[in-house]
Amino acid sequence: MQSGALRNSCISLYTKVRNGGSVSKTRNRSGSGVLAGGMSKKYDVLVIGGGNAALCAAIAARRGGASVIVLEGAPKFYRGGNTRHTRNMRCAHDAATEILTGPYTEDEFWKDLLLVTGGQTDEELARHMIRESKDILNWIVEQGVRWQPSLGGTLSLGRTNSFFLGGGRAMLNALYFTAEQLGVEIHYDAEVTDLVIEDAMFLAARLKRPIDAVNEIRATSLVAAAGGFEANIEWLKEYWGEAADNFLIRGTPYNRGSILKMLLAKGVQEVGDPTQCHAVAIDARAPKFDGGIITRHDSVVFGIVVNKHAQRFYDEGEDLWPKRYAIWGRLVAAQPDQIAYIIFDSTVVTSFMPTLFPPIAGQTVAELADKLGLDPVALEKTVTDFNAAVRPGTFDHTLLDDCRTEGITPPKTHWARRIETPPYLAYPVRPGITFTYLGTRVTKEARMLMKDGRPSANMFAAGEIMAGNVLGKGYAAGMGMTIGSVFGRIAGQEAAKHARN
Repeated sequence: MQSGALRNSCISLYTKVRNGGSVSKTRNRSGSGVLAGGMSKKYDVLVIGGGNAALCAAIAARRGGASVIVLEGAPKFYRGGNTRHTRNMRCAHDAATEILTGPYTEDEFWKDLLLVTGGQTDEELARHMIRESKDILNWIVEQGVRWQPSLGGTLSLGRTNSFFLGGGRAMLNALYFTAEQLGVEIHYDAEVTDLVIEDAMFLAARLKRPIDAVNEIRATSLVAAAGGFEANIEWLKEYWGEAADNFLIRGTPYNRGSILKMLLAKGVQEVGDPTQCHAVAIDARAPKFDGGIITRHDSVVFGIVVNKHAQRFYDEGEDLWPKRYAIWGRLVAAQPDQIAYIIFDSTVVTSFMPTLFPPIAGQTVAELADKLGLDPVALEKTVTDFNAAVRPGTFDHTLLDDCRTEGITPPKTHWARRIETPPYLAYPVRPGITFTYLGTRVTKEARMLMKDGRPSANMFAAGEIMAGNVLGKGYAAGMGMTIGSVFGRIAGQEAAKHARN
């Protein structure tokens, strides 16, 4: 159908529905209602995506009086995108609470964001997000989510980050329950194959539905909250080359960036460097997709990291781990064959959160090297040189301590201790991509901007698909959930407001 004909058809159909056109429903295999009999109903707000940002948008829009439909491309069991694997969210707050040990001011949050991004952030949007995050702490609880005290370990987030009781999946289940209770329609296995957009205005979404004849959904407002393109290896290879074949994807295999690609192709302005992403070092033995947070390694500060040539390549003690853990994916990606090894000894095995895979052990450094496939002589020299450079101090991984190296490159600025107590241990790691930063440019109202600078008439974005507005590079723990919750709520409110008007 040509776009002009579609517009006329939409107007005619909308008139029919307003005048009493009927809507019939069948049930799909996942138990959600699906429209049958062709395009027969217009919604106020269409939300594409099924994670935290999408659900916050859907709930906010519904509470704003809008009729809302959510299209989740994944099956019901895998709903929720990367939110399924999260644990916490970073929000500004003025005082300690039952689950937070002290204040985390807007100014401190801004300084932390400025530090990790190196200034590559939209200050107006970032400061707006930080201000709004203060209210999100309570708003998200009103939607059924519950908090728990901070987990221990190297992240030391008890003051800055709130942890979800039961983790990300429990948080998602609470949001889905609330959305369903409010009357939000939710559909799974709902892959959007095209977006009909004219003159910066969304008209309809075309679907690939294996179970019924519905192939178009119309809405007055669109909220795109469908994530980045990290699971699309071919797209990653456009920027990373063959190295992308060695990347592991921490989250959902369904975030292939199809909605993002459609929006950019249809005139929405892009933001962000396509090579920038939230990427951490995860176990090289993890599955290609969906390994989640249990494959991440937080042991870097307790040892050294070497590449396939058994050479160190970066300061393992540069800064506190919550501000540096997300640089290690890109660091490993820059090494030969995108592989590295965290080397430590038996004195620190209880100092960090355990992971899914056990460490590889050797009674000598040479034996460990053999098991890792490294040159034993090279690894022994690296460990010996490091040990000789260590200067004693008072070790404390919760602050920037005085345990450091001298006379070695790269240095280890903090938390440097000799590796000398067998058994010697190691984790093999590869880049674990969480989400990409190329996205849609938005205003502080979450409204998409077009390439000619105009704000879209009725298109909004939230979550990873627009995270590049705030995160030009770098990452701090819990920030992705902040972006999703804050801009999800804003997008839903603004989409409902547009529909009402």
